[in-house]
Amino acid sequence: MIKSATLSLLFFFMNLLWIKAEQLYVDPRIGNDTNSGTKTQPLKNLSEAARQVNLNKEQGETTIILSEGIHILTQTVLFNNDKYSISNRLVIRAEIMPDDEDWTPNKMPVIITAVPLEPGIGGEEAKGIQTEVSHVTIEGLRFTGSPDYTYLDHDNLRRSYPIWRDGKKLDDLLVTQCLFAGNVDVMPLHVGVIANGYGLVIDHCVFFNCKIPVVFWKNDGSTGSRSAMRHSLVYGGYFCGVWTTQGTNGDDFDFHHNIIANTSTIWIREKGSKRRYKASDCIFVNYNKLAGYGSGPLSDSDATSTDFLEMKNVQTTGTVIIEKDQSKRNYLQLADGSFGSNLNAGLFKK
Repeated sequence: MIKSATLSLLFFFMNLLWIKAEQLYVDPRIGNDTNSGTKTQPLKNLSEAARQVNLNKEQGETTIILSEGIHILTQTVLFNNDKYSISNRLVIRAEIMPDDEDWTPNKMPVIITAVPLEPGIGGEEAKGIQTEVSHVTIEGLRFTGSPDYTYLDHDNLRRSYPIWRDGKKLDDLLVTQCLFAGNVDVMPLHVGVIANGYGLVIDHCVFFNCKIPVVFWKNDGSTGSRSAMRHSLVYGGYFCGVWTTQGTNGDDFDFHHNIIANTSTIWIREKGSKRRYKASDCIFVNYNKLAGYGSGPLSDSDATSTDFLEMKNVQTTGTVIIEKDQSKRNYLQLADGSFGSNLNAGLFKK
């Protein structure tokens, strides 16, 4: 019996060693979707990488590495092979990360969502990267808005969602060191990240002139990992700085070391929400309202009571200055030495 147990244990560890790590490179400049996907033979489109990943049922982590350049999404990039774990994740990342010594802003892979619009609630919508799997990391990428105008008519909008997750049972989506940049008149970005489920973590991200940076949406009412927003900079949010719903339990939500500036409403909640939240070590400045309700694409944001929000060490006066010089490493982030620099909010972790 002892010998049999020992052999079983040995085979178990051997199987762990046999688990393969899948790695695919995508380069829109020199890639070809008939290539093998190696660094020297990269694919051209992220959609082809997703197709291959969805077909590969072998257990193990997957890393998709995007080169600098313009990655145009002409169809929703769907990941639906839910085979991952905390230790074996699906990672979609830049080849050069913001903390790398040779990184500059123009080396960020740029994701343009040019997906044909489809009917949605209150108008039309275009989804960019849709991760219908658990245990996903998206890091080091720059997302733009949509080339479509937002306004359709009095009752309907067009909406661009660069990162979308629909499954209410899914868990563990980390979006880190990503830049979301839009323009209300030219390239509107309706919501940078919108996700159902659990464990949505926004970490060291920058949202510049986006309507809504992130919506922590709904779940199935069971249990999952904590959601969080931390060390992130929201500037020019022309609707709000963060949106939480009934699915975002205040006791399971970490909100700290964030800067929200030049924004219409700091915190939007779903109408009727009874959740309470905490914000610590943050800066909220130059806003119209601290809190409001929202319930859909055309919802208003009339001021509401702020008694749901416990604020600890939150500054509400001061001026946030953004670096606009494109030659600077901190382009579209806090200007060097400016107000709020002590919070370490922005793309850099080191």
